[in-house]
Amino acid sequence: MRQSSAAIIRKPRADAARNRERVLEAAKAVFSAGGADASLEAVARRAGVGIGTLYRHFPTREALYEAVYRREVEQLGDFAEQLKDEPRPVDALRRWLRSNVEFVATKKGMSAALTLAAQASPELRSYSFERLTEAAGALLDRAVAAGEIRSDVSPEDLIRALVGMCYMHDQPGWQSNVLRLLDVFVDGLRTRNTQDAAVRSQTIAAKKPTLRKKR
Repeated sequence: MRQSSAAIIRKPRADAARNRERVLEAAKAVFSAGGADASLEAVARRAGVGIGTLYRHFPTREALYEAVYRREVEQLGDFAEQLKDEPRPVDALRRWLRSNVEFVATKKGMSAALTLAAQASPELRSYSFERLTEAAGALLDRAVAAGEIRSDVSPEDLIRALVGMCYMHDQPGWQSNVLRLLDVFVDGLRTRNTQDAAVRSQTIAAKKPTLRKKR
């Protein structure tokens, strides 16, 4: 009887956790497409839950905004941890920076709401910057130690450059423009030796199709 009672107690908690994650995932998609004024009913429908369930987890619209924001920041931090095992540190850094573009795209759809939330909560603003800077720093340190990236760049430099690039291209097709600029940016951070090696590899790859086998 005790085991069945424990299972009954745990099941609602597990269901609640799943519902919360579904609401957050749905909110990310809905707010990204429709902006901060998107209907919360639309979020609930996309998550497959009732509007009452949504409000039990997030009593106000602002609480949902903040939760989506924090979740995205945490996922970026977790992704940086996963990339620590990548064999080429510079490629790991590049992949992480590119993943930030999706994060910024989510923020753009609800930028007005997030601005209000950040202004109302200095802790949220401080937390997000520190978490992202920490993640960027771990990947940057590996790339510098491997001799692939110049050593006079700070994690704060990376975050500020990324934010600047994203918000300078607030127009149709901005994401593809930012991804192109990110590649240019990362290539510009590489040390001279790694740049020369990359050029040689590209040259060899370009010549390979023209080579003919000797008879």
